[in-house]
Amino acid sequence: MRETRRVARVLGACAAALTLALAAPGTAQAANGVLFIDRAPVHDPSGCYPLGDFVPSEVANFTDETAFVWSGPHCDGRVTGAVLPGQVVRPAPGMSLFIL
Repeated sequence: MRETRRVARVLGACAAALTLALAAPGTAQAANGVLFIDRAPVHDPSGCYPLGDFVPSEVANFTDETAFVWSGPHCDGRVTGAVLPGQVVRPAPGMSLFIL
């Protein structure tokens, strides 16, 4: 009998935890706003964006997230800088940009 109550309490706690986890709001899937890459708008951007191969690209971040500049063309290599909300930068050719 005691064992049954203990199992019931554990199962109840697990059910309550699962209910809270499912009821909590999910994480954001994209930045809110517009990211301009070479003056082309990307609304609510998310993920990796290649930048110009031979000339520096212009990146204007009008989102609520920070974008990170990577040394490689596919968000590989290392992070070389950040583009804060409201900032405009011109990364070197052959780089890429990641924003979540």
